[in-house]
Amino acid sequence: MALAAVDVQNPLLGETTCGTLLHQLQKIWDEVGESDEERDKMLLQIEQECLDVYKRKVDQATKSRAHLLQALADAKLELSTLLASLGEKTFVGIPEKTSGTINEQLAAIAPALEQLWKKKDERIKEISDVQAQIQKICGEIAGSSVGNQAVNVDVSDLSLKKLDEFHDQLQELQKEKSDRLHKVLELVSTVHDLCAVLGIDFYSTVTEVHPSLNDATDVQSKSISNDTLARLAKTVVALKEDKKQRLQKLQELATQLIDLWSLMDTSEEEQHLFDHVTCNISASVDELNVPGALAQDLIEQAEVEVERLDKLKSSKMKEIAFKRQGELEEIFARAHIEIDTQAAREKILVLIDSGNVEPSELLADMDNQIVKAKEEALSRKEILDKVEKWMSACEEESWLDDYNRDDNRYNASRGAHLNLKRAEKARILVNKIPALVDTLVAKTRVWEEDHELTFMYDGVPLLAMLDEYAMLRHEREEEKRRLKDQKKIQEQPTTDHEAAFGSRSSPRPASITKKVAGPRANGTPNRRLSLNQNGGRSMSKDGKRDNHKSLSPLKHAAIGKEDAASRVSGTEPAPTTP
Repeated sequence: MALAAVDVQNPLLGETTCGTLLHQLQKIWDEVGESDEERDKMLLQIEQECLDVYKRKVDQATKSRAHLLQALADAKLELSTLLASLGEKTFVGIPEKTSGTINEQLAAIAPALEQLWKKKDERIKEISDVQAQIQKICGEIAGSSVGNQAVNVDVSDLSLKKLDEFHDQLQELQKEKSDRLHKVLELVSTVHDLCAVLGIDFYSTVTEVHPSLNDATDVQSKSISNDTLARLAKTVVALKEDKKQRLQKLQELATQLIDLWSLMDTSEEEQHLFDHVTCNISASVDELNVPGALAQDLIEQAEVEVERLDKLKSSKMKEIAFKRQGELEEIFARAHIEIDTQAAREKILVLIDSGNVEPSELLADMDNQIVKAKEEALSRKEILDKVEKWMSACEEESWLDDYNRDDNRYNASRGAHLNLKRAEKARILVNKIPALVDTLVAKTRVWEEDHELTFMYDGVPLLAMLDEYAMLRHEREEEKRRLKDQKKIQEQPTTDHEAAFGSRSSPRPASITKKVAGPRANGTPNRRLSLNQNGGRSMSKDGKRDNHKSLSPLKHAAIGKEDAASRVSGTEPAPTTP
């Protein structure tokens, strides 16, 4: 029996079938002596067990087929879902006909599914990368940490259209980021330039806006959020306003420095120390870009200098005021306007010592007086120029009279030809005096009507001087004619006497040949400034006009009459005894 069992289990000894097994079983039954009833029962049991085995196998095969059909249906559904998700209507790897066994159909669909799954994974990665960049840029613009959150990809729509939409959105955001980054860099550059001009620490200023804005940070890592842009713009506005105020303050200080330097005659070397302040006195806010030009310490330095000069100005107020007064007196002197200089200086001393007036107000008032004095001098200039010509012509007239009385004028002495030329020019100039006087009188009257004032020349009315001159000139001409006629009458008896007794030489009366001492009595107006020996105006040591007046035209007239009388008496013949 053991040998039979071995034969059955070892397939190498022969093929084992149900028949051989049943044959062996019958042989065993025969040897054992089993009854037919037992044998039938045993066979029936074997048959039932075989049916059960077949039934289980059939059930298993049915379930396997159902699973395969479900897998095939799921594969087809997955295929359709993937195509719809990827936005593709067809796919190259999908079989056109669905014939063959279930396994064949599954085997035919599997490559397409695998390719679509791979394509799906790639599409998800692409969309995820694009969405991550979009999310990151949106987070940078919003200034939040949204960009660090996980990206959720909608797998229901993985089409190329959707991917292109994400790409377009990304490009727009990248452009906006580029624009924002350019704006941020522009604002940071502006802050840098303003901080340089104002002498402010750029690093601390810009990092207060956002830590990423310092130079050490990569350009792409700089903050471009709305808040950063707003705070940068606000910082720029604040710095520009500070720059404007500082420039205004600096220009005010520069103006004060220049005024004080001009007032106190400060040396150029000392002024050069503040060239960096005064060089920007007329600069505009946009033009000033020199680093440190508006630094706070520079402004404080200028303030200290202005304060120092202000104190020094107060101590030198009298000197400055007298300098202004001297300038005013010089203007009046050149314009031949008389003022009480002593009273003016005493008034200045009283005002300064009393402290009732601010030094700046006093100087401003004196500056105003100087301006008015210059305007008045300008209005008198045309008349004064003609007065100068008139007086020069009168001087030439006086010289010509002296020259004509010189009996040796035609001698061949040294310089005689020069005096002859001068005499010719003097005669031409003297002939123009009447017209010059008439013009001067007319212009003086017009000036007096316009200004409703009397035109004074060194304290004397100019019209009175001109009238006096005209009167004296007329008297002088009459005196000349009278003397000429008298001389003719006196010479007639002498001629008759010489004819009767013969001619004889007689000495010329000394009174005729003698040169009259003192001023000429020809009506020449004396200048209101005394003349030195060279004919120039007499000036005091400090350059101011000497206030001593020369003889008035009336005194000239008196001298002229006395001179004329002496000449008349000199020509009268001495009484003779019969």
